[in-house]
Amino acid sequence: MKLLKKMTTALLATAVAAGVAGGAIAAETKLRIQTHYAPETPSGKLAAQYVDDIQTMSNGEIKVEMFYSSSVVKSVETFDAAATGILDCDMTGGGYQTGKNPAFQFVGDIMGGYDTPYQQLSWLYYGGGLGAAQKLYNKFDMELIGWWVYGQESFASSKPIAKVDDFKDWKFRSPPGMETKIFEKLGAKPIVMDFTEIFTALESGIIDGADASGLANNVGLGLYDIVKYANFPGFHSMPSDHLACNKAKFDAMPEHHQKIMKVTMEALALRTALTFEKKNAEAAASLRSKGVTLSAWAPEELQKFRDAAQATWPEFATTPEAKELVEAHLIYLRQLGLAK
Repeated sequence: MKLLKKMTTALLATAVAAGVAGGAIAAETKLRIQTHYAPETPSGKLAAQYVDDIQTMSNGEIKVEMFYSSSVVKSVETFDAAATGILDCDMTGGGYQTGKNPAFQFVGDIMGGYDTPYQQLSWLYYGGGLGAAQKLYNKFDMELIGWWVYGQESFASSKPIAKVDDFKDWKFRSPPGMETKIFEKLGAKPIVMDFTEIFTALESGIIDGADASGLANNVGLGLYDIVKYANFPGFHSMPSDHLACNKAKFDAMPEHHQKIMKVTMEALALRTALTFEKKNAEAAASLRSKGVTLSAWAPEELQKFRDAAQATWPEFATTPEAKELVEAHLIYLRQLGLAK
C-alpha cells in the first residue's frame, strides 16, 4: 500500500511538472497589426491569409487583432504606433518612413531598380539586403519580419499616360520620399497624400491621377470606375510592403513564434508575387473590355524614367544607412544588368 501511495504521488508530481512545462511551452502571443489595405482588395485578403497561417501554425498560441484600411492611425503613422506600443506591428511599407531616415526609401521602394518581385526578394534574402535593412529597423526599435512584393505598380489617370511627355503638369497622388523628386524632374506635379484619401481626391478632381498600387489592387479600390487610363505592365514603382514589429515585443516572443512569423512571411512573399502575376493579367483583360485604355511603354521611354530615377538615388543616400543600402542594391543590380 505504501509503495502504491509513493508511486501515485510520484505520478502526480510528474503530471504537475509536465503541466507546468506544457504551460511554459504554450506561451501566448497577442499582436495588434495594422495594414493600409482594405480587406476586400487582393492584398487585404493576402494579409488575412498570413494572419490565419500564423495563428493556425502556432496552434492558436499567436492571436492577432487585425486592423485594415489604416483604421487605428493614418498609414504613415503606423510605424510609430507600433514602435511606441499603440499597435504591435506595422504591415504597410518602409517608404512611409523616409522622413526619419532616407534609407527607408531603399527598403520601401528603390524606384527604377528591379524588374520583377523575384529579383527584389532575392536581394533581400540572398543579396545582403536583410542584414543592412535590419540594422535600420532596429535603430528605430523595430524588427523587420519580412517583405511581400506584389510587383510593378500601374497608374490611374484621367488622361493618357503613355510616355514621359505625358507627365508634364500631371497632378497625381504620390507617396512621400524620392518619388516626388523623380517626377518633378519629369515635369509632373506630385501631391503627397494618405493612401486612404486617393479615391475621394480622384473623384473630386483634386488630382489627375494616382500612384496607388498594382493594377488589380487599383481595381479593388474602384479607381478605374472614376478614371479611364492606366499603364500596364507597370515600370515606375515596385514597393516592398513589410511586416515590422515592435522589437521589444518581438524579442519577448518564444523562439518558435518568431520563427513561425518570419518563415510564414517568406510564404506570403511567394504567394503575393504569384497571385498578382495572375490577378493583374485578369484585371488588364477586364479593364480593356470596359473601355479603359492601358498603355505599354516603349523601351526608350522606360529608359528615360530609369535614368531619371537612378540619377536621383545619390540625392537620398545622405546617411550611412542609406549609403550602405544603395551600395548593396547597386552591386546586385549590376550583376543583373540593371544598373551601370
